[in-house]
Amino acid sequence: MYGLQQFFIFFLSHPLQLASLLLFLFLSAKFLLLSKKNSNSNSPPSPWKLPILGNLHQLGTHPHRALRSLSLTHGPLFLLRLGSAPTLVASSPESAKQIMKTHDLAFSNRPYSAISNRLLYNYKDLSQTPYSPYWRQMRAICVTRLLSARRVASFRHIREQEAAFLVAAIEEGASTPLDEFGAVLGTVNVADFIPWLGWVNRFNGLDRRVEKVFAEFDEFLDRVVEDHRLTTGEKSEEEEDIVDVLLQIQRETSNSAVDRDTIKAIVLDMFAAGSDTTYTALEWTMTEILRHPRVMEKLQQEIRVILGDERNVNEEVIERMDYLKAVIKESFRLHPPIPLLVPRESTQDVKVQGYDVPEKTRVIVNAWAIGRDPKRWGDGRRGVQAGAVPEQQGRFQGAGF
Repeated sequence: MYGLQQFFIFFLSHPLQLASLLLFLFLSAKFLLLSKKNSNSNSPPSPWKLPILGNLHQLGTHPHRALRSLSLTHGPLFLLRLGSAPTLVASSPESAKQIMKTHDLAFSNRPYSAISNRLLYNYKDLSQTPYSPYWRQMRAICVTRLLSARRVASFRHIREQEAAFLVAAIEEGASTPLDEFGAVLGTVNVADFIPWLGWVNRFNGLDRRVEKVFAEFDEFLDRVVEDHRLTTGEKSEEEEDIVDVLLQIQRETSNSAVDRDTIKAIVLDMFAAGSDTTYTALEWTMTEILRHPRVMEKLQQEIRVILGDERNVNEEVIERMDYLKAVIKESFRLHPPIPLLVPRESTQDVKVQGYDVPEKTRVIVNAWAIGRDPKRWGDGRRGVQAGAVPEQQGRFQGAGF
């Protein structure tokens, strides 16, 4: 009894500690009630959760590895609670197919991210914007006007020029502002999972960092768009790039769907996604080649036979290098540039592999785990092997990169 009195006396004389305790108890009770409300005997298996944090503490510094470890215990399809966000994790080809193909419309939305929303002009891009009529319109523009086979072929001289710039940049050891853009875009924002803790970003510097990166890229993209606008009509179709095409679409479009911010957001999509993933793929492929001298020797032999004394490497030459393409694909399997695919969100209640998945559930597809599944790849986790790619040249049908 005396101890209980001391307990109450302490907290009554320390109002800040009392407020903290009451807040913790309130949030814990709310979490337990929410968990009970959302509990479903037909839900996917789920690991034990902490109050407030849920399973956030289990992600660690390498979430794709941590999620794979959890899949070995709970199966290829399991449910986490990241803060207040229920999150379904798919770690097998079958579960990924259910989400991305069988029920693609039910999982067509993207979860809200404050950082992505700011950096991508209030979701005026294509990769992160939620599913909507605007998204369908932008996707149609990108597929038919920017990324059609004819248009991609017309950009060939630009790709070859950029490849030469890339080699020069590697020789100089240069870094780009895209490094900081990618780092900020990939930062775990606590406000996305525990919204009431969003005020923390004002003190940890994240808000300032996001605004600084946005201002730098916005100024750069403004100059790019303006330079292209001033040279409108002076280029042949073969000389036009993505910005020229988008400006032409803007002039042709009667409504205001394609405005200046839309152009900047889509250019940023293409620019950032294409550059960062390319650097990552190059780095891992070169690392694997250095780790496996036999693979390097076979690659060198193929390049010498096909190139001869020619120093200029173009797309026709690369098309004939079957062993090189196989090595790159094997590197993609082992080290996907985006280990966890861009998150999705369910727009309705849906059943996946027999489990009930409610509306507003976030979805993560672990591409890194799928590429290292021992049931399909055996011991293919060690790295690129000389025997993992075809010894003889030939043509193969499939969805290539």
